Amino acid sequence: MMATHGERNWAGNHRYRAKRLRHPRSVEQLAETVARAHRVRALGSRHSFNDIGDTVGDLISLAALPARLEVDDDRRSVTVSGGTGLGSLATSLERRALAVHNLASLPHISVAGACATATHGSGDGNQNLSASVSAVELVTGSGDLRWLSREKDPDIFPGVVVSLGALGVVTALTLDVQPSFRVRQDCYVDLPWEDLLSSFEQIMGRAYSVSVFTGWADTPVVDQVWLKTRLPEGDERVAEQGLPQALFGAVPARTPRHPLPGMTGHNCTEQLGVPGAWCDRLPHFRMEYAPSGGDEVQSEYLVPRHDAVRAIEALRAIAHQIRPVLQVCEIRTVAADGLWLSPSFDTDVVGFHFTWVNDQSAIEPVLPVLEETLAPFSARPHWAKLFHAAAADLAPLYPKLPAFRELVSELDPQGTFSNDFLDRRVIGTRRSLTKGRFWS
Repeated sequence: MMATHGERNWAGNHRYRAKRLRHPRSVEQLAETVARAHRVRALGSRHSFNDIGDTVGDLISLAALPARLEVDDDRRSVTVSGGTGLGSLATSLERRALAVHNLASLPHISVAGACATATHGSGDGNQNLSASVSAVELVTGSGDLRWLSREKDPDIFPGVVVSLGALGVVTALTLDVQPSFRVRQDCYVDLPWEDLLSSFEQIMGRAYSVSVFTGWADTPVVDQVWLKTRLPEGDERVAEQGLPQALFGAVPARTPRHPLPGMTGHNCTEQLGVPGAWCDRLPHFRMEYAPSGGDEVQSEYLVPRHDAVRAIEALRAIAHQIRPVLQVCEIRTVAADGLWLSPSFDTDVVGFHFTWVNDQSAIEPVLPVLEETLAPFSARPHWAKLFHAAAADLAPLYPKLPAFRELVSELDPQGTFSNDFLDRRVIGTRRSLTKGRFWS
């Protein structure tokens, strides 16, 4: 156990308020700790940019829990401990010639944290990683160990996966897996804006996963387009033949690129069309390197796919307000899923991911302007990143939010996992504990 005074998140923009940081060494110790606590939250890799993972009580790190990785060949699934990093999971699966269908751009974050916040990856036909979760093991506020699954609990399971930590401490997850596959990654530069707007569907559908990077500069071209092309099984001809020399008006980069201006591509996953395993190409950054020094904060907004071009045009109109605090913006697509609090719930989406300079006081005035601009498109913010909207603003965007509130009241009637973030952004104002229903 240690005090959390001075403890900060990865970016350094949030100082934790929790009184203590605990490191249980077994699930049994974890359950005892939770049962005794008044307020508690799980602490993952600290890659959240807001206070979603904080509490006025105790933080619990999963780092000391026994590692777990169990492959079920019959069910084509893997069960992994919640604190496992995405990179570690991916490497372990690749050794067994297996894969998950999607990975976030950072392989450094924990599996439980990524899934609880619907952190996604990209691709026209690819749902976010959370959609592959088929079972969740968690410790509830009473210290009970619960195992909930897609098969056994179909009515509530879509609310369990993307839970924002509101239901309990996730100790393990089971995810669907598939055979390993190979990917080549190519970068194109200087795509004319007119080509992006007129051919958005064709460009974003050109590969298994596509990312467009822009600084919203007042220039006629978009900075970069990254294509991650899935290669046919047992067929390297796509790799040998290469991709077209032009992507509409964009041309291939001749050297490895980094999304951020002025940085080399040294710590990015290999580009220039060199084939590699899915786990070495789907993330943007190599597992063995930190993606940066943490000198950034992030926001992301996900808009229904059919509004993509109109949303881009709206953002270009306020680019002069975005640019002074922006490092780079990534545009990517994600397929619809059925998870209640997923930003891609029930609709294909396009994500606008903003990597800001690390100056939250300068960014906060920009967020309301950005959200007002995207409001006509029902933009949903990424839960673990910076945004301005309150619970009342977000409630109309999530039709299953009332069901989620009922689920929280059922599994955590005493509010053990409640915190300021959930009160402000998700649940609303706590009124009373009458009949276990403590939110209005």
